[in-house]
This record gives sequence, structure tokens and C-alpha cells, in this order.
Amino acid sequence: MKQALQLKIGQQLTMTPQLQQAIKLLQLSTLDLQQEIQEALESNPMLDVSEDDHSPEPDQQENIPETTRETAETAAAESAAESEEGAALDESWNENIPGELSTDSSWEDTYQSSATSTQSKGDGELPGESNDTAEETLQDHLLWQLNLTPMSDVDRLIATAIIDGIEPDGYLSIQLEELIDHLKQDPQLGELELDEAEAVLTRIQQFDPTGVGARDLSECLCVQLKQLPATTPWQKEALLVARNHLKLLGAHDYRTLMRKTRLKEHQLQEVIQLIQSLNPRPGATITNGNPEYVVPDVVVTKNQGMWQVNLNPEVAPRLRINSSYADLVKRADNSADNTYLKNHLQEARWFIKSLQSRNDTLLKVAREIVARQLGFFEHGEEGMKPMVLHDIAEAVEMHESTISRVTTQKYMHTPRGIFELKYFFSSQVSTSDGGSASSTAIRALIKKLVAAENPAKPLSDNKIAQFLDEQGFKVARRTIAKYREAMNIPPSNERKRLV
Repeated sequence: MKQALQLKIGQQLTMTPQLQQAIKLLQLSTLDLQQEIQEALESNPMLDVSEDDHSPEPDQQENIPETTRETAETAAAESAAESEEGAALDESWNENIPGELSTDSSWEDTYQSSATSTQSKGDGELPGESNDTAEETLQDHLLWQLNLTPMSDVDRLIATAIIDGIEPDGYLSIQLEELIDHLKQDPQLGELELDEAEAVLTRIQQFDPTGVGARDLSECLCVQLKQLPATTPWQKEALLVARNHLKLLGAHDYRTLMRKTRLKEHQLQEVIQLIQSLNPRPGATITNGNPEYVVPDVVVTKNQGMWQVNLNPEVAPRLRINSSYADLVKRADNSADNTYLKNHLQEARWFIKSLQSRNDTLLKVAREIVARQLGFFEHGEEGMKPMVLHDIAEAVEMHESTISRVTTQKYMHTPRGIFELKYFFSSQVSTSDGGSASSTAIRALIKKLVAAENPAKPLSDNKIAQFLDEQGFKVARRTIAKYREAMNIPPSNERKRLV
């Protein structure tokens, strides 16, 4: 076969390490970004924290009445100047950094999550080097109290078995008969009676949290009521309801309940308030989950009738090139030390540029969101407009996947609270005049109607749909039910209360 040269022209997409880094920083949450910056500062001697953290002057802020403009582009001028200063150090190896990194793409599977920044740094990490503290479970809390309680060895074994059978919500999931049969298999314990297990369970039910170890809701409420002071008003009547008539109370059958307990309406109302003050899930008070901290990425404020969007200055430190180390590269020799410095200098410039690109993209998207959802900032949830990812992507000329990355785990601090950027996206509902309203606004109206309803005659889903139709919103009853369940609002029969 004869060998020949052939020239072909084509296009090929190349994911350079610099582009991968820019996309990675773009999707990181605030806490993950802080960790990523800290790791970069520790591993790259060319990176340094800038001490000149000046806020922009008022005349440099771009304000438009009743709309949103970014008021600061914090790191752009400084990082660009540092990049230009170091570019003349060695033209033979210096790679040209583009003026704007193209973090926009249509690849849905490029990065799926930000877990890479929180993964373990290596298998060599010792278990004792972790900063995480051990979480206390409900069993740990109960065993700690058991160790402080004087008991015989047999009762302690029974108590330990009972504690092992208590679920995280505080309820005992095993039958005492089964527990006794299991313990009888140990020949050293001898014969065990059910009364012994009952007595030990009663001791455990006195532990903190109050009501733990109950076998059902009725027993849980009764245990809590018995531990209240004897002078508590309506304690005896509440015990009667909790022990014998809990199903009637759950069904809101107040007429039958008043007839069986021989209580008047105002008396029954006092009894119900006492029962409602109890905790139906006592184990939930012993938390065993990791706390989640939210740090806003952007801050929205209103100043003299103009909405302004700024990056949160506490999110990440401003980085710069360490001039002392950068001056050492001027030797321009081929030693290993100089090559090491050159490589880290280039990495530092790319990191600063990627961080700047992330901030610019985040500000651009946040500014467009606020401009489109001005009704929310002025009037609350009822003023929310329908908006999808495509609307923002088209306005800022980016792909929808890029908007999804920017708005995931990014938070906005507003005068109305802290919201994830994804909160401002919602589907649309048709109105009678041919327009549209957001599902968030419909939820707000439903919540408002339920809050103002008569507790003795709560509004049904059909009635809520009629009220919304009178205001111009065409919403089906099943849609009302779906929104109501999403907001954890019970149906009308469960919302019924005594006047």
C-alpha cells in the first residue's frame, strides 16, 4: 500500500484544562468555592490575597430607576493589570490568556455536581485528621442517661435492648413480648416476666426527651401529660382525650368529642390547645443531621428607588499575583526552580481569570433575574412573574445548561429574605384576560386565602379555585390540591378548628 499525505479541514471541540477549571468554578457553591480558593492558596506560592479591598465609588455604580444593574465589577481591572504586568516576563513560555473565558456550553454532562471539591484529598489522610465531630444519635443520648441511672444488671440488659428498638422519631418499634423471648435465650438471665420489661420501659419513658419509648401516639401524649405539673389546667381532661378519644380528635369530630367527654366548646378548646402543645415526635428533638449553612453570593438592595446588585464581598477573598515571587521569574533561565515558578505563575493567572469569569457571569445572570422579577421585589410573592431558564439564557446570550449551573446552589440576599436563584424560576398559569401568572404567585394567593379563612368553616379546594377564578386566575381544583400539598397545607377537613 502506497503512503500519502492527506489534508482535511474540520472542527473539533477541545476541553482544555483552563476551560474545565472555569466551568468547575462556575458551578461551585459559595462554601465549596471558599475551600477551592484556600486549596489554591496553599498549593500555589504565586497566589496571594489582596489587601486593597476597596469598594467601588458611588459614581462608578450603574443605577437605573426601578430596575437592576450591577454596581461593581470587583476583580476585573486588578487581575487584568496583574496579568499584563507578568506577561512581559518571558514571552517564550507565556501562554496568551483570552480577555473573556467562554464558560458557556451545551454539555449537560460536563460537570454534574460540585462534589469534586469536597472529596477526600487522598488515601493517606488519617482518621484523626478529620475536623468533623461525631454526631449524637437518639440511642447515644438515651444510653448516656441509662449509665447515670441505678439499675440491676438484668434491668440494664433489658433497657439496652429496649433502647436499641427505639426509632429516630422516639417510638418503640418492637413488642415487649418479642424482646423477652429474645432475652430468654441467654441462660444467665433466667426467667424473665413481661412485668419486668414494662417496669423498665416506664423508667426509660422518664428519660429526655419526654415521651420517648412510647408504642403509639396515644401513649406518647399521655406520658408527656403525666410529666406536667399537677397544677396544669385541663391536664386530667387532656389525658382522657389522649387515652380514649384520639381518633375523634384526629377526625375533628368535635360534636361527638364534646358529648363523650361532657365538655363545653370553650373547655374542649382549652384541652385541644394543651394537647397541641405536646410533641408527637419526641425523638426529632435530638438532631442527627449535618447543619447546612447558606452564604449569599449576591446582595440586592434598593437605594433611592433604584435596585442594585452586588457581589457579596464576604464570599471569597480577592486574589492577586505575588509580586515577590513573580520577580524571580525574570532570570529567564532553564533551571528547575525557574520552571517551577513559571508553571505556577501561569496557573495562578488562569485561576484568577476563571474566578473573574465566574463573578462576571453570576452578576450578569443575577442582574437579569432581578430586572425580570421586579414585581417580586416590590410586592412580594404575588408579584412573581413566570420565568424559565430559556428566558434568561436568551437575554444574556448563553446556553440553558450554563444558566442552570449558575443558578444551582447560588443564593441571593434580598430585603425579603435569602433565596436560591432557582427560586425565581416558575411555570406559568393562564389568566382570564389571556395573560399568564407564575405558579409561585398562585401559591402565595392560596396561602393568603387559607390564612384568612374561617377556622370553623375552612375553604375547600373547589372554593379556593372559585376565588382565584374571580381574581382572573384559571386554576383547576387538582392543581390547587397539588400546590396545597406542596406547601404542607392539610385539606379542609383537617384544618377545621373550634371557634
